[in-house]
Amino acid sequence: MQDSHEPKNFQQIMLMCLGFFGIQFGWALQMNNMSAIYMRLGAEESKIALLWLAAPVTGLLVQPLVGYFSDRTWCRLGRRRPYFLGGAIFSTIALFLMPQASAIWMAVIALWILDTSVNVSMEPFRAFVGDILPEHQRKTGYAMQSVMIGAGAVIASFLPQILTSLGVSTEASIGHIPNTIKYSFFIGAIVLFTAVYITIASTPEYPPQNMEEFKKLQSQRGSLSKTLSEMWSAFTTMPSTMRRLAVVQFFTWAAFMIMWVYFTPGIASGVFHAEPGTAAFEEAANWGSSCFGIYNGVAFGFAFALLWLTTKFSAKHIHIVCLTIGAIGLGSLGLTLFGVTFTKMGLIFPMVCIGIAWSSILSMPYALLSNSLPAEKMGFYMGVFNFFIVIPQICVNLFFGPILTHVLGGSTIAAVGLGGVSLLIAAIATFFVQDKTSIKKAI
Repeated sequence: MQDSHEPKNFQQIMLMCLGFFGIQFGWALQMNNMSAIYMRLGAEESKIALLWLAAPVTGLLVQPLVGYFSDRTWCRLGRRRPYFLGGAIFSTIALFLMPQASAIWMAVIALWILDTSVNVSMEPFRAFVGDILPEHQRKTGYAMQSVMIGAGAVIASFLPQILTSLGVSTEASIGHIPNTIKYSFFIGAIVLFTAVYITIASTPEYPPQNMEEFKKLQSQRGSLSKTLSEMWSAFTTMPSTMRRLAVVQFFTWAAFMIMWVYFTPGIASGVFHAEPGTAAFEEAANWGSSCFGIYNGVAFGFAFALLWLTTKFSAKHIHIVCLTIGAIGLGSLGLTLFGVTFTKMGLIFPMVCIGIAWSSILSMPYALLSNSLPAEKMGFYMGVFNFFIVIPQICVNLFFGPILTHVLGGSTIAAVGLGGVSLLIAAIATFFVQDKTSIKKAI
């Protein structure tokens, strides 16, 4: 029987990560456009963060459970691939439904379906790399995922602008979604499903080497309450590397959630001086999506540099430098608190810095983590690790609205700048993370 941990060539690694291209394509459409969609449907700026709760809450609930059960799954389709397929089917449906919403509650329901389905597909992809690749290739595998994520996000981010240049209408009154956004979501649905299917069809999974031990693990699966109890026990006894990375992840993802929620409203009011329902607002929304395309484009390009950097430097030191650069870029937007104004083109510098950080965020923490985890619980711990991505997002969704109103005077672009402070704290916290790969090399 072929060893699933034998070294893979470049094409094999690319195909096994291609599904992440499709997942990120759909994810980027949501991240770039949901705030503007909510505002088009009549939502107030101070309430937008609450409407975003679907993403972190579903991640908190779904990813650990999917990780737990996928560790104990083996069928004709494999271990992780059944979850890829199921999540892709429902994500595709949600992407078709989202831009047809005519009321806030309809958009919220579509978002919950989309986020739940994306999380079902996304979580096993992280464990997939650990399952398939030998330890020395995992940094390369996660860097390749970063390449695919960047490529999907870049194309999705610029898609509304591309459709506009092709003559698709951007006109839409309050309560309606323009055709540029509708068609972007329809295209995203097709891309997501196709990319995930190619990974499923091209990358085989191999049975556990010790099938008897695996069957024992399967037999331990009990009721939901027992499962949750087992998850809590593992959560409280997680490896020390994972504990320290948890702090890094908390401050990292709090910063990005603030940016995702408030960037487009921020530039609409602070740079374009536009209100929803106006042509200027549609221009601001398109430029906001393009800015996200810029940082994702930089992340895509820098991911190739990461493929080289990981052969020369530790994941820990790479991540410290990248987070610091991101802190500078994101923090610069906070200068609006001191009277500094930004032009449309002046927003490019922060996006470049953020893109460098984002490329590392999508790969280096997982490279640091995967080498500290037991192979038989790789999927579960990757799911638990997601707690430290979604909990800070939930905190932002629940509590940042009053801070925006009462501390920042409603300045959404200044709010985005505060994310720079959070990223800087994450960079400092990374100094205290133990890199087991570096230790092994030293020995």
